[in-house]
Amino acid sequence: MPSIKFTYFDGRGRGEVSRVLLAAGGIKYEDVRLHESKWAGMKPTTPMGELPLLEVDGTTICQSNSIARYIAREAGLAGKSSLDQAKVDMITEGAGSLFDKAAQIFILPEAEKAARKKKLEEKEAPELLEYLNKLASNKGYFVGDQLTAADIALYFNYESVGSLTIALPSLDKYPNLKKVADNVKANPGIAKWLKERPVTTY
Repeated sequence: MPSIKFTYFDGRGRGEVSRVLLAAGGIKYEDVRLHESKWAGMKPTTPMGELPLLEVDGTTICQSNSIARYIAREAGLAGKSSLDQAKVDMITEGAGSLFDKAAQIFILPEAEKAARKKKLEEKEAPELLEYLNKLASNKGYFVGDQLTAADIALYFNYESVGSLTIALPSLDKYPNLKKVADNVKANPGIAKWLKERPVTTY
């Protein structure tokens, strides 16, 4: 087994999908949670000045989507064929856009935040979730008939956005997505992670 170290801030954010993929695949790793106060000193030593980072036997990879795709392949969650893998990537990026839109709110001028948050909650998020609901099967999978990184990305991006005090529509309104969430949480490795992961503010 390779030596694996995953580094991100002490929160879910852009790191949680990768942590969950590692859990789902039963892949052992060192979970390094960086306090924000130490980031300025560490930033110049990273490949692109960003987190998260994945270190595999001394080789460091950055960019959250690249990391997640690598882990998904190692865990057997990337899709069986090249076309399936492209579908997984499509859903993963679509689900990730939900988190991206939410994160952008927090860097806006204070006077603009409320209106932007309302637009996300009342228009953009419901529209995206409706599209994603149509792309998921009534068995609760986006690609094929078993769990992939696409299903994990949907649920944990949804969860992470909710932790940012964004009022998202309940997945009960989207029956296929509700089944996706149930399938994700039923995975033994993920169930264990949800029970044991550190409690964080976001």
